[in-house]
Amino acid sequence: MSELLTPMQAARVAGVSYPTIKQWIYKGKIRPTKTAGGHYRIARSEIERVTGQGASRPKRGKPVGLDAISGRNKLQGSITELRFEGLLVQVTIDVGGQEITSIITSDAARALGLKIGTSVYALIKATEVMVIRG
Repeated sequence: MSELLTPMQAARVAGVSYPTIKQWIYKGKIRPTKTAGGHYRIARSEIERVTGQGASRPKRGKPVGLDAISGRNKLQGSITELRFEGLLVQVTIDVGGQEITSIITSDAARALGLKIGTSVYALIKATEVMVIRG
């Protein structure tokens, strides 16, 4: 029996957003099971079938989506604040209770359809990352 995942866990495994997983369920792209309480659970094998992932199948071709980016520090979160200032937008992202702020162009924000509550990834590309013991 394949491991059952919550929709949020399935989203992480698939490398997509939670709303995307929900749309896949509603459109019949993936076949979930329901718990006695009415919650969706998705077999890991279902995610592997849809995404082409899986330990038994080697990856073929070039990477796509988030895997096609050379940066490895991809933090998923949701937008909590957008401040438009002329050509630029200050985007505040909540990542597990921590805030990350980014400055992007207004054109990019509009093209991405950014709104408060939108699920996004913060991609951090830096030559130095310091670690401080907490």
